[in-house]
Amino acid sequence: MCKTLSLGIANFVLEPAALNRQATMLYLQDVKKSYTEPDGSALPILDIPKFHLAVGEQAAMLGRSGCGKTTLLHVIAGISRPDSGVVRVAGRDITTLSEVGCDRWRAEKIGYVFQTFNLLSGFSALENVMLGMAFARIAQAEKRARDLLDHVGLSHRLQHKPAALSVGEQQRVAVARALAKHPKLLLADEPTANVDPANQQHIVDLIRDTCREREVTLLMVTHAREIAEQFEKVVRLEDVNQVSEQTTAS
Repeated sequence: MCKTLSLGIANFVLEPAALNRQATMLYLQDVKKSYTEPDGSALPILDIPKFHLAVGEQAAMLGRSGCGKTTLLHVIAGISRPDSGVVRVAGRDITTLSEVGCDRWRAEKIGYVFQTFNLLSGFSALENVMLGMAFARIAQAEKRARDLLDHVGLSHRLQHKPAALSVGEQQRVAVARALAKHPKLLLADEPTANVDPANQQHIVDLIRDTCREREVTLLMVTHAREIAEQFEKVVRLEDVNQVSEQTTAS
């Protein structure tokens, strides 16, 4: 399969009847999001007619700084609500859920690797991964956390707190935590941005290989073309976000 660095909106326009929901893990339709400026005016961030990812598919999303990449991931994860539109994850439109229902769905179905790791400083690596399973009702949580940390090469650092870990090790803990609850969809927000060059490829390989082994759908946001080009599906956010298109045109 060939890589695509620029995909027009037409590539994502699918009739609803043509979508097999069982084979589609992520589906966005007419998703709009804006923020309120200090003067009270609306600042449009997202306007996405359609976008989807199949079960087990891996995609990289490229975009310039400030074009809405993190906002999009937050909307997909249910961390932020869109102003309008459909955000369907694992067959459920999460925009129709209550805040509590959305939190529960995210805990059960979505893993999130944050750019800034978001590890809790007062807890060990093992405890941080176990906390990632707190709301997902995972049996034998400690055993799974130990197995995942062993998988990312940190079996000798289980009891170390974030301050005692290198930046690369902290990111590996964050990856283990995101995968701890058996997610159906993994969102990775610039996962190599704060990692030294020597460990960047290791983090990318770790995320991709683990998702492939477990048939987890992966959407990785990055500004690094050399990382994006490793994916069979590469999407420029500007090509699917009409706000970005309008900004570029003006």
